[in-house]
Amino acid sequence: MDKLSRIKLRHLETFMEVARHASVSRAAESLALTQPAVTRTIRELEAICGKPLVARDGRGIRVTPYGEVFLRHAGRSLSAARSGIEALDQLDLTEATPIRIGALPTVSATVMPEAVAEFLATGTRNRLGIVTGENRVLLDQLRTGELDLVIGRLPAPENMQGLVFEPLYRDKVVFVIHGDHPLAGRRRIAAGEMQDFPVLVPQVGSIIRPYVDRVFIEQGFPWPRKAIETVSDSFGRAFVRRHKAIWIISRGVVASEIENGEFAVLPVDTEQTMGSVGLNMRAEQELPPGAEIFADIVRRLTVS
Repeated sequence: MDKLSRIKLRHLETFMEVARHASVSRAAESLALTQPAVTRTIRELEAICGKPLVARDGRGIRVTPYGEVFLRHAGRSLSAARSGIEALDQLDLTEATPIRIGALPTVSATVMPEAVAEFLATGTRNRLGIVTGENRVLLDQLRTGELDLVIGRLPAPENMQGLVFEPLYRDKVVFVIHGDHPLAGRRRIAAGEMQDFPVLVPQVGSIIRPYVDRVFIEQGFPWPRKAIETVSDSFGRAFVRRHKAIWIISRGVVASEIENGEFAVLPVDTEQTMGSVGLNMRAEQELPPGAEIFADIVRRLTVS
């Protein structure tokens, strides 16, 4: 049996109290144990570690150099265990802390429905709030604590201050049209052919706008005469269905319409727009328990 499997929380808690009080008797009083029980637990721990962790110091106890090394790690382990118990208790509260999730449209249309369904199935009592919007706005709300977690594309470096990003999968921008659009079924699109139709483009400041600008430059396309700037997925769907528009959007937003044949993808090379989608979280701050459960569900659903 290895050493780690033999160490119990009572060993760590007893050692921490002896170190804190520099006294077996005061540690015993704090733990509501007898002095022999405290002494026996410390000896068990020393036997497991194979090193002397405490030594007599006059009428008290001092921590040995070996004990100082072990103390730093034992303290973190005990604190983590206590935090875990507290987190579980929070999940059982009748009025548990609300969980607030921000999601870009590409995620709202793909990952979020299944993730929310699985979260509800866990029986966790946290009330769930889902917010969609521009990436910049969502990240600002994340920094200020209005949101617990944002799921979306990897932000630009200048927008990552105070945040960390965990990649999950990759997505790209596509040019989509309705299935009965005059350009449907074409194998090639000439530079000026989009000028006859309204084109929905992500507005300036949106996370995918730089990718779109790059496509137009690299493909030699003129900027659309009838460009409409929007990040609204509901407007985009409705407008494409009714007005022979071209919609430049992350593929994930319209994945279901593409798969069922309602929308078609124009033959425009957009591989250079491929980017990471993942979890944005506040740096050096743990997720609330309910948000961690939600994040784990999203991780599982997006494993390729």
